[in-house]
Amino acid sequence: MLTHRDTSSSGTQDTGHENHKEDSPFLNNADAASKKNDFYDRNLALFEEELDIRPKVSSLLSRLVSYTNITQGAKEHEEAESAEASRRKTPKSPNMGTLMGVYLPCLQNIFGVILFLRLTWIVGMAGIMQSLLIVLMCCSCTMLTAISMSAIATNGVVPAGGAYFMISRSLGPEFGGAVGLCFYLGTTFASAMYILGAIEIFLKYLVPQAAIFHATDTLGSDSAMLNNMRVYGSICLSLMAVVVFVGVKYVNKLASLFLACVIISIVSIYAGALKSMTHPPEFPICMLGNRTLVRDRFDVCAKTVIKGNITVPSQLWERFCLPGNMSSAQCDDYFIQNNVTEIQGIPGLGSGIIRENMWGDYQQKGEILEKAGLQSVDAHGAVENFGMYVSADIATSFTLLVGIFFPSATGIMAGSNRSGDLRDAQKSIPVGTILAITTTSLVYFSSVVLFGSCIEGVVLRDKFGDAVRKNLVVGTLSWPSPWVIVIGSFFSTVGAGLQSLTGAPRLLQAIAKDNIIPFLRVFGHGKTNGEPTWALLLTGLIAELGILIASLDMVAPILSMFFLMCYLFVNLACAVQTLLRTPNWRPRFKYYHWALSFLGMSMCLALMFISSWYYAIVAMVIAGMIYKYIEYQGAEKEWGDGIRGLSLSAARYALLRLEVGPPHTKNWRPQLLVLLKLDEDLHVKYPRLLTFASQLKAGKGLTIVGSVVQGNFLESYGEMQAAEQTIKNMMEIERVKGFCQIVVASKVREGIVHLIQSCGLGGMKHNTVMMGWPYGWRQSEDPRAWKTFINTVRCTTAGHLALMVPKNVSFYPSNHERFTDGNIDVWWIVHDGGMLMLLPFLLKLHKVWRKCKMRIFTVAQMDDNSIQMKKDLATFLYQLRIEAEVEVVEMHDSDISAYTYERTLMMEQRSQMLRQMRLSGAERQREAQLVKDRHSLVRMGSLYSDEEEEVVEAPPEKVQMTWTREKCEAERRNRNNAPENFRELMSLKPDQSNVRRMHTAVKLNEVIVNRSHDARLVLLNMPGPPRNTDGDENYMEFLEVLTEGLERVLLVRGGGREVITIYS
Repeated sequence: MLTHRDTSSSGTQDTGHENHKEDSPFLNNADAASKKNDFYDRNLALFEEELDIRPKVSSLLSRLVSYTNITQGAKEHEEAESAEASRRKTPKSPNMGTLMGVYLPCLQNIFGVILFLRLTWIVGMAGIMQSLLIVLMCCSCTMLTAISMSAIATNGVVPAGGAYFMISRSLGPEFGGAVGLCFYLGTTFASAMYILGAIEIFLKYLVPQAAIFHATDTLGSDSAMLNNMRVYGSICLSLMAVVVFVGVKYVNKLASLFLACVIISIVSIYAGALKSMTHPPEFPICMLGNRTLVRDRFDVCAKTVIKGNITVPSQLWERFCLPGNMSSAQCDDYFIQNNVTEIQGIPGLGSGIIRENMWGDYQQKGEILEKAGLQSVDAHGAVENFGMYVSADIATSFTLLVGIFFPSATGIMAGSNRSGDLRDAQKSIPVGTILAITTTSLVYFSSVVLFGSCIEGVVLRDKFGDAVRKNLVVGTLSWPSPWVIVIGSFFSTVGAGLQSLTGAPRLLQAIAKDNIIPFLRVFGHGKTNGEPTWALLLTGLIAELGILIASLDMVAPILSMFFLMCYLFVNLACAVQTLLRTPNWRPRFKYYHWALSFLGMSMCLALMFISSWYYAIVAMVIAGMIYKYIEYQGAEKEWGDGIRGLSLSAARYALLRLEVGPPHTKNWRPQLLVLLKLDEDLHVKYPRLLTFASQLKAGKGLTIVGSVVQGNFLESYGEMQAAEQTIKNMMEIERVKGFCQIVVASKVREGIVHLIQSCGLGGMKHNTVMMGWPYGWRQSEDPRAWKTFINTVRCTTAGHLALMVPKNVSFYPSNHERFTDGNIDVWWIVHDGGMLMLLPFLLKLHKVWRKCKMRIFTVAQMDDNSIQMKKDLATFLYQLRIEAEVEVVEMHDSDISAYTYERTLMMEQRSQMLRQMRLSGAERQREAQLVKDRHSLVRMGSLYSDEEEEVVEAPPEKVQMTWTREKCEAERRNRNNAPENFRELMSLKPDQSNVRRMHTAVKLNEVIVNRSHDARLVLLNMPGPPRNTDGDENYMEFLEVLTEGLERVLLVRGGGREVITIYS
């Protein structure tokens, strides 16, 4: 991670554990005090109050110029012996140019083991034309990726971290983590591949005698070789890991030596190819018929040799024949019938051999290498003599060769990985990387043509140089000696292995420090100087897995997958940013286009499946698992990434499509606005409302959780944010997927109206409101609670919204409970759109309610045919595809009971009494105010207004009053009136319509309690509030009576439209 040096007095440093923020150009308060004189600039008087948070342009620019890009390379890890020393040390300014900083490192990383060990073999197997196609595919893929990478790298400062940093900041932490780990695994397996390459050179060409395991028979040579590779590879890996652990500076110092080895080796190949035009090197190949013989098994390429004047059998004869007389010896049939000939291994550039090597000759495992033009009699040879011939060690195909060659095109990220060390990264990265790819591509193209033009086909197909006395095939062509290539390639592969082992742990450390993958956190720590010790250990273990595979040809496709995956995402990042036209996408590098990025992406994907479809699937599964893991587990990061922009564009598109019209009845689902009440400490009063909402939604559709903070927006903004955070935390606990909306309003009632009107966007608006029941409204002298409730009911009706009121919500089940039996009872009294049918069905989708059965009750009056009603209802439910028991309850016209009359009377007396208490209280206050201040008219005007009900007045101050005789009399009369008022209350006769309503409520309640007293949940039609607002209090009483004695009740009110249909 890049460390920001802050020049302000606070001196803070961004450590990478937090979100990566830009270094804030805003001045802190300490600065503000010291620079006060600067602020009160006469020309900026208009802005002086805000200058502490919005600095002058001059101060901003001075801050930005002093921003330094500290290098995060290997060098300063070694230099920083301790934290104090590093604090005292002034950071060196990055001073690498394009050549040293990007071009040469890329060249060194791209040229590698494949060029020396496998390119000749690829040309021999695939032929010149198909080899050129393989090189073209791989190099154009990396070139397109480099163009995309240049665009991303020049879009702002790229701190050290290279590909990982670029992708995570462009596509977000999920993609960044997935690609970062793919890149890490690719680099780790690359180190294994380089080590295997180095050991192959060591055991095959440098010191063949060092082999520990030897083949007991000709067929066992492969397994012996693999075991040797495993042993020496593990030793080499351990030594390299120690070197990296002890001192990275040694690796960096040796880098130029390794690069020199690579360049000398390549120059020697060109020199040898040119020399072969006139003086081709002497590397004769011994052929038996048209089969190639292993040259180091015998001395002379002939069946007989003349010693003195006697013709005696040669070593070759002895290999193919049993000991005995030459005339009577039992020999291999093929040996007897075919002649031994010697042909030139390297005919040279002018020989015209290019025509023979133009087309491919793919072989199966164990197939003997044959030269097409030579005469041969086909006879069956003995199995014991199979080891005398040069044969193919693996089955080859075009796709396999693509997978093996691709690693030699990777390494294009070397420049961007060093971006911290560059003088001008935005200029150097594109130029250096593209030049390096161009150079290496030209070298590969020319090498393919030169190998095909100079070397005999059977030698090209001979992977380990068995036909040319176990020489490295590239070495046979080189000038002045094959040893130049052998030693040069050995050192270059060792160097590349060390570079990979140095880079991979740092990449893992960068990912771990970003803290997006929790289980990798331990790898973020290292030695005191920042050396990633734990990461190096893990890298060593993963590289050991590659070494245990032991075959270069098996490891190469694995790392091809991981690199291709990484390049695919680089291209995707560039394409997404370009197509979204995000305002921050302003690359300095202009020669990119989204079509090129898509082409690069498609090529990466195609190459993955061409080279090895099963590895491709494994790599994608690994990347997908990492992606999902970060999505669910990883720390929340906001990096202003492109995927967020993509989501925004998709959301906007979808919203505009939704805007066309209201949804069809088939698509109707409750889009909830849940109105939550917060207490004084901003805690959610009834969290079970959210639980119930999550059970009802089962994660589908829209949920908006709204609440109102009472006060003034300017003063209550902080409180609003705190409330929002509280609700978001509660939503997370209750697993409600949705949005939170807080409104600050002077009155709760107004705030709720604002929420109902303005929540949602376009087609994503709520169609159902869920709110809690105002408990304790009877005991409260303050009528605001139930007035707000009834006002909300009226607003939802006016807005054609459905309404749900869960009563006794604290008894509702939590998400962890399970009902194993029981009923959900629906009391369908009036039809208002079918909400009552739909809600139990949606609830039963949730695991809490899944085992409950659904029962539907409907009420029949005297003149209804209850039997027919039951049949019709059953048919209706059948057509709705809803399984439920159906019952019709008959309600007979009975006389109004004394109980009903009494309940109505009590209700009316209570409301009358409260009204009088409020009135007398208001009169007392008014009188006090008349004396207190002269603004009485204002108060008189507001007395009967909404304020009186809404705002609880502070108790009036004690006022000294001058008493007159009239006032004394009036006060005495008022006191005498109190008993009269009480007598008036007692003689009150209830209103007939209230009695009727109470009668219905009591009767319905009796029936419901009788049938549904043990139901898990009762759903009930909620009657509408009276048109005349005077009866509001009575309405609350009716609802209380209706739901009395029921444990869990959901009052439901439809929104005036059909929400359920019988049609498909």
